Amino acid sequence: MKSAILLPSVFILFIAISIIGMPASGAEFFEGSSLVNPPGTDKPWSVDADHLFYDHDTDQYVAEGNVVIKKKDTKLSADFVRFDHKTMEALAIGNAVMTDGNDILTGDRIKADLESDTGIAYHGTVFLKKNHFFVRGERIQKTGKQTYAANKAGVTSCDGESPAWKITGDDVEVTLEGYATAWHGAFWVKNIPLFYAPFIVLPVKTERQSGLLAPVLGNSERKGFEYDQPYFWAIGQSSDATLYWHHMARRGEKLGLEYRYVPDSRSKGTLMYDFLDDKQIDDGAGDSSSRWGYEDDRYLRPNDDRYWFRMKHDHLLPYDFFARLDVDIVSDQDYLLEFKSGFNGFDDTQKYFQNVFGRGVDDYDDTIRLNRLNISRNWNKASLNAEARWYDNVLYRRQSDPGDPDQTLHRLPFVEYDISKQQLFYSPLYYSLDSEYTRFYRKDGLRGHRVNLYPKVTLPYRFGNYLTLEPSLGIRETYWYVDQFEDNAGEKDRSQLRDLYDTRLDVSTEVYKTFGVNGKRIDKIRHAVIPKIIYQYQPEKEQSQFPKFDDSDRIGDKNLISYSLSNTLTYRSNTGSEKSEDPSYVYREFFRLTLSQSYDINEAKDDEIEEKEPFSNIQGRVEIDPSDAVYLEADTQWSPYENDFMNFNSKARLTDVRGDQLFVEYRYRRDSSEEAQDGKSSVYTRLGLNLFYGLSAYAEYERNLYQHQDIKTGVGFLYRAQCWSVDFRYTDEIKDRTYSVMVNFFGLGGVSQGIGNVKDET
Repeated sequence: MKSAILLPSVFILFIAISIIGMPASGAEFFEGSSLVNPPGTDKPWSVDADHLFYDHDTDQYVAEGNVVIKKKDTKLSADFVRFDHKTMEALAIGNAVMTDGNDILTGDRIKADLESDTGIAYHGTVFLKKNHFFVRGERIQKTGKQTYAANKAGVTSCDGESPAWKITGDDVEVTLEGYATAWHGAFWVKNIPLFYAPFIVLPVKTERQSGLLAPVLGNSERKGFEYDQPYFWAIGQSSDATLYWHHMARRGEKLGLEYRYVPDSRSKGTLMYDFLDDKQIDDGAGDSSSRWGYEDDRYLRPNDDRYWFRMKHDHLLPYDFFARLDVDIVSDQDYLLEFKSGFNGFDDTQKYFQNVFGRGVDDYDDTIRLNRLNISRNWNKASLNAEARWYDNVLYRRQSDPGDPDQTLHRLPFVEYDISKQQLFYSPLYYSLDSEYTRFYRKDGLRGHRVNLYPKVTLPYRFGNYLTLEPSLGIRETYWYVDQFEDNAGEKDRSQLRDLYDTRLDVSTEVYKTFGVNGKRIDKIRHAVIPKIIYQYQPEKEQSQFPKFDDSDRIGDKNLISYSLSNTLTYRSNTGSEKSEDPSYVYREFFRLTLSQSYDINEAKDDEIEEKEPFSNIQGRVEIDPSDAVYLEADTQWSPYENDFMNFNSKARLTDVRGDQLFVEYRYRRDSSEEAQDGKSSVYTRLGLNLFYGLSAYAEYERNLYQHQDIKTGVGFLYRAQCWSVDFRYTDEIKDRTYSVMVNFFGLGGVSQGIGNVKDET
């Protein structure tokens, strides 16, 4: 009985749909595609569909099946589209997609204005490809070329219908290369709401943007509760800055600034400044030295004004001159040790300067810090360096009493002009020149001027392919003029002149053989053996009457023979395809072993020396570098008189195609010849593993083998998903233990927390 009622109903519905779908009178039916020429546009829209008809009475297109309407980089597609040619409005139903460049608006149905690139999607999603952002809502409106709005929507960078995290809110507005805002916002992890905010602002930018960066929370014995908040300021295309606010419950508020600028393609600079009005001082009273100072040095820190100003600047000058400026001024001897890690700390500063400028700052425990301005110019075979070097003596500035002599030695200026070895006209002779002028300045003590000229002439000669001889003669002329003596007792010559000469003979040869290995990539290996002998002679001359500003003012006599033997292996590999007729070869020296020693003739002939040791330590060095995946290096010195190693250093690095890396370094130094155990020995290792499914692990370990003490132990895990990551690290150092966790939601930044405490010693 039910089937009898159902069949007539289906038949009536089929007839109704057929009548509605039939073209009206005046309609034209098309198979394939047509073009619409909207008034005032320079290019037509193209309309493609399986079935397409045009109604002259209503001036509308109706398209069914794989419908695509597009112009330039804007496209509308759906199962069914009704297109009003007069208003340029379209209604898309079924798998509706509106594409504007790389941004995609999808929905069950879309009302689109094809003239203004606007539209409304119902139960839709916006995908912003450049930012990898999704906006999902019941009603999403495309209000402009780069703007969207939604009444109730969620924002995330996660793929899929059930994102790992999202932010939901009312009246959501999104502007590309701008911000997304939402009223009554909530942050969700999966289906769990974590917090609510009446108003939320999110960056939707791929370029640099101003905003808060991930903070760090922590706690320590010396600083108490810590909150370190950086803020990035995108000032312009060629400059930006990072501001730091570091709250320390026991120490006060430390403020920091890092300003970076690039005025042109060959000029750049960075300025950094920190300041802390410290609540605690180390004046030696009670336990202040153990709590707020460092007992392993003999200096107190009575100041509460603490700061560190550092700067580097590189600048291209006219006529290919280049200027470099280095500034490094710190308030006290403990500051860089106390703030060695963390945002804008010494470690990060040193790493940044090395990477960006190729030069760092003095070590954190160095109390005499270099400040300089250098102007240089390089030619094909000559170079000029003019430099002003001013040294900031931190201990003298903070610890000295009025009237104490300041003997910090500065070089104001230092000028150096050098000529590299080149042929003397058309003769067989070659010449080079080292020259230098320095004005040594100190407030108290010896100060004056020095000029050094050191021309050198060489006569290289080669006996066929068997032997190379290179004798050389150098003449050193040094002139001093003293402005101020160490003391003013008696009359002294202000001008002094020293002349020295030295000779040298280099003898070397090279024996090699090339072996064919016919490997898949390596076809030949070249083995070379290079013996070398060097003889150096410098006559003895009395020099105690000359001023002494540095070690170059005292040049001792020399009668020395040095000899070395080097072995190298170099392979040739074909980087071209196997079918290529023209092979492309790459050469790589993958093995080098060098042994060297010297013999002091003067010491061997000196009868006043009871225990003569004319032979130096035998030095050895080996490097193995067969590929980017393996690198080994080691060097050592062995004493023929102690019959033992005086030092040994080695390191190895292994990597693979997944990015796993193992680094191991061992160092040993023997300080005296009396006790073999009197020295230093340490090992350091670092391991990084990409485990599986976005999970990677990290570990490092450093130990003082001589004192049987662990210096640093650290482990960590990083899990990286498609739209978020979590990083856990544990570090155990001497009297300090730290736990840290950082969670990053891609597109939002990160949240990190660290906890530190002083370990109890047992």
